[in-house]
Amino acid sequence: MSEFPAVKSEETQMSQVDAETTARVIAEKCIGERIRRLRLKKSMGLVELGKLTGLSASFLSQLETGRVVPTLRNLARIAMVFSKDLSYFFESDATAVFRIHRRKERVRLPQTGVEFPTYYFESLGYMVPDRPMDPYFAEFVPLTKNMELKAHMHSGFEFLYVLEGELELRHGDQVATLERGDSVYFDASRPHSYHCAGKNPAGAIIVTMQQPQPTAPRAVAKTVVEGQVKANGADGVDK
Repeated sequence: MSEFPAVKSEETQMSQVDAETTARVIAEKCIGERIRRLRLKKSMGLVELGKLTGLSASFLSQLETGRVVPTLRNLARIAMVFSKDLSYFFESDATAVFRIHRRKERVRLPQTGVEFPTYYFESLGYMVPDRPMDPYFAEFVPLTKNMELKAHMHSGFEFLYVLEGELELRHGDQVATLERGDSVYFDASRPHSYHCAGKNPAGAIIVTMQQPQPTAPRAVAKTVVEGQVKANGADGVDK
């Protein structure tokens, strides 16, 4: 037997380097945590996700806790269920968003769709990509005879907190006057409008929140995934 260690082939060395690199990338990108966040956002259990992806619930659990390293094929299956691109799992700062918005850097915009705006707003989260909520500072000016009260609506929900002044809010058939310190949470898919109810401007913080969309492509994704499962096996390891 030779006393010198066997020289590893280039292929073996590359496979070992790739494994180490893969493990490091997985740890740095917190892929398991990202999968868990997507699943919980849809109020989905491991068993349900397993049925949709063809991966076992136990494998998905180990994947979320970082005990196993996923293949690109498995990540693609999961991405399809949540209508995400594969690159989502490798984007930077997905789990550590920290953005400061300086007052001097914000842009003041008028109410849209009217000639004489009843309020002006500033985005407080414009630098955050793919954000699930949009916070704003809004200033409502006292009404004049030229101003038009225009209702609007959008998907999701809205939260409003009055910082100063008086504000009248109309939501569907309901009308409420809000004062400093008052807040309201409402379904934004119904027509709503707000305007200053006093002689002085009113200020408020408004947060619009996206409503989680049902996974409409589940049936299609399930059909595609089932085809993949038949070809590749469903135990969490590509064959």
